[in-house]
Amino acid sequence: MADNSEVLARDGDKGDMARFFATWVRHPIAMGAVAPSSRAYCRMMVEKATTELDGPVLELGPGLGAVTRALLEKGVDPARITSIEYDSDFADALKTRFREVNVIQGDGFDLDKTLKDQGATRFAAILFAIPIVSMAQEKRQALFRQYFKRLLPGGNLTQLSYMWSPPVRPVEGVFTVDSSDIVWNNIPPARVWIYDQDRRGTDRATEGNA
Repeated sequence: MADNSEVLARDGDKGDMARFFATWVRHPIAMGAVAPSSRAYCRMMVEKATTELDGPVLELGPGLGAVTRALLEKGVDPARITSIEYDSDFADALKTRFREVNVIQGDGFDLDKTLKDQGATRFAAILFAIPIVSMAQEKRQALFRQYFKRLLPGGNLTQLSYMWSPPVRPVEGVFTVDSSDIVWNNIPPARVWIYDQDRRGTDRATEGNA
């Protein structure tokens, strides 16, 4: 566990609410949220993520850094964190706020293009907060299939969503889905959706070769 007290001491969230709503007025659909996620909700997301595994952590759609801060409060080394934010103003704010975190302004839907690594980087955990409800279910599943190719063995993907049923349905042999308890201290109350690697296909193949 890293001692991030100095990094957190430099951070300040004054003005975040005003900045959030100014952006929401301009791009309400792209924002996908009616209010900034509460600290309790962000902490739940981090609690459910497999950050205890060795390896980098990928944050998609960090906004103004509420989940980033929760990761740092948990003791995740900022050098492990890569945060991809599409909005250039938000990305600039994150770079100033969390200088030790690798903040990239880019498209979280196209990791190969944004990370420029030809798919080589594997992550211990992916924390996902990009709105996708406008996508067809098949496209959501295809997107998550690509993310799961980027996870280390045992790694998972956690998602912030207001939906009361899984935003992305499980894909057999690729990932399963579960949820946290409802976090009532959020506007609106919401769950964290937890997508784990589905090992059943691998287990059946192993049994068949035994």
